[in-house]
Amino acid sequence: MISPKNFLYEVGDEGVATITLNRPERLNALTFEVYRELTDAFAALQDERAVRAVVITGAGRAFCSGGDVRDIIADLQKLDIAGQLEFTRLTCELIRNLRNLRKPVIASLNGAAAGAGAVIALACDLRIAAEEARIAFLFVRVGLSGADMGAAYLLPRCVGLAKATELLYTGDFVSAREAERIGLYNRVVAATELEAETRALALRLARGPSFALGMTKEMLNREMHVDLDTALEWEAQAQSVCMQHPDFREAHEAFNAKREPVFNKQT
Repeated sequence: MISPKNFLYEVGDEGVATITLNRPERLNALTFEVYRELTDAFAALQDERAVRAVVITGAGRAFCSGGDVRDIIADLQKLDIAGQLEFTRLTCELIRNLRNLRKPVIASLNGAAAGAGAVIALACDLRIAAEEARIAFLFVRVGLSGADMGAAYLLPRCVGLAKATELLYTGDFVSAREAERIGLYNRVVAATELEAETRALALRLARGPSFALGMTKEMLNREMHVDLDTALEWEAQAQSVCMQHPDFREAHEAFNAKREPVFNKQT
């Protein structure tokens, strides 16, 4: 049972879980406790059988402004290198758990995403943003490497090496429309439409074939760093496994009966 103290969590009737970062007065800045609870939540979601898709968003006018300057940055400067490494490994564990979750994760970007908030959005499978939702990987602006929490791995695969290099070198904010143009955002909508657009996509995925979607996400992760022949063999094996799943038969039977398929609710 996921019962966080530092953010909101709810599961709707149709299997969509929503995580809402809930420190609006601090632009949803992350504390040590939020990092830990988010990391644990994304690990636990794998075994939450009632959850078929996940949305992460922010309360108020920001998605997430990154690590809290007062509650994290100042304390990090007091730690030795071992303590700092323990923290940076925790932040990377969060991204690992998010990427390894065999369920679709949608970032619903209600406002600005910066630093760690930008990488959390990047690590999600899909990003729907309000027109006001700027994004910046601003680590270099505080004297840190742009390669943080997997940004140097994930961002080039999303926007290409040249654009990723520019974003990580400068730490500049990118407008929502520009982020959509370069492929960082999947969709940009008016702020008044964000919740409805996000919900519609989340419900579509939640009603879909969870086993096949989970397999697709796993293969997208695994094939990022292999050659074509290896990828083809892995895909042949993955597809044959999916052919053994009841959802494959259900899709065929629904097609013949001219009805919508009802996919297995167990992954």
